[in-house]
Amino acid sequence: MPARSGGDGLADLFWGVARGLRRRTRTALEPFDVTPSLSRALSVLSRSAPMRISALAEDLHVAPRTATELVDDLAARDLAGRRPDPHDRRAVLAVLTPAGEAAAEAIRAARDAEADRFFAVLDTADRRDLARILGKLRD
Repeated sequence: MPARSGGDGLADLFWGVARGLRRRTRTALEPFDVTPSLSRALSVLSRSAPMRISALAEDLHVAPRTATELVDDLAARDLAGRRPDPHDRRAVLAVLTPAGEAAAEAIRAARDAEADRFFAVLDTADRRDLARILGKLRD
């Protein structure tokens, strides 16, 4: 008898796959000594910095205080810093350091390589179908 959880067990299957990918991604991040949250912050900053911490919080879907703590942690690792916003003296912008830019690139490459290994069990047609299906489900 198949597992039941809405959609004839599809939800269970989906979350099982998501957990597997998340677990493998965490393992891929271990050499960089960063949490998934720090990795996401580095990724956002590598695409959008300099940016206000409030904008970083919005992009990460976290509270502004959490984004501040993430930038503090990145700064303690010399991966990010702060500078005044030239358009608003009251605001501060988060920026990546050269080490932060290099770390963001290395982490992106490691995550991409792990995702390639994870999805390697699918042939080209299956990958295309999965991408199409997930695209329909993404909100």
